[in-house]
Amino acid sequence: MKGINAGLVLAGGMGLRLPGHGRPKQFVEAGGKPLIMHCLQAFGQCPGIALVCVVAAEEWRHMLGDYIFAAPGKSRQHSIYNGLLALERRSPARVVIHDAARPLVTVEDIAGVIRASHGHDGATPALAVTDTMYRSIDGGTISEALSRDGLFAGQTPECYAFLKYLRIHKQASDEELSSARGSSELAVRHGLRIAICKGNPGNFKVTTAADLERFRGMVEI
Repeated sequence: MKGINAGLVLAGGMGLRLPGHGRPKQFVEAGGKPLIMHCLQAFGQCPGIALVCVVAAEEWRHMLGDYIFAAPGKSRQHSIYNGLLALERRSPARVVIHDAARPLVTVEDIAGVIRASHGHDGATPALAVTDTMYRSIDGGTISEALSRDGLFAGQTPECYAFLKYLRIHKQASDEELSSARGSSELAVRHGLRIAICKGNPGNFKVTTAADLERFRGMVEI
């Protein structure tokens, strides 16, 4: 199946910052369907995606339909690794990784990051930082002001050359996978060239109850 692109949707988190719903946030209903189904619909409509793997606990898979599944790992990067292994025998050319907690991803977001990855080892969408940035060592007082020049806030979906991205996961230590703070951190550390492409301000992450209500207000009109 070389030459195809695969989607990898991460839905293994427990959503601890969104209590009171009795289920992880990616499976909370909004707009008549679980949150995750909104982004899976976009992947299903994207001509550049031939198959999709979902990282999700077994107890929630019945809500999703016919997908390739992988088990959640002990960290986000471990979950990605599990998903890559589930796709390994299909050996896609590229893998597009997305967080289920970003339900407003569009077909163009997915197609755009695939286009941006050509000529590179991968691509990630990002938004230029426009707010004043501070560092605080104690979490309560300002330690220093940071220049926002050249700073970007990363988003998903992110696209990587599949075999290269899988190889660095096989080379990485368990500690390295556990400490990774973003999909591209590991890639850059192992020498992959990752392009930055234009992010989508509307593709926000549902983290808090306020985020969920904002999303519901947009889809339940």
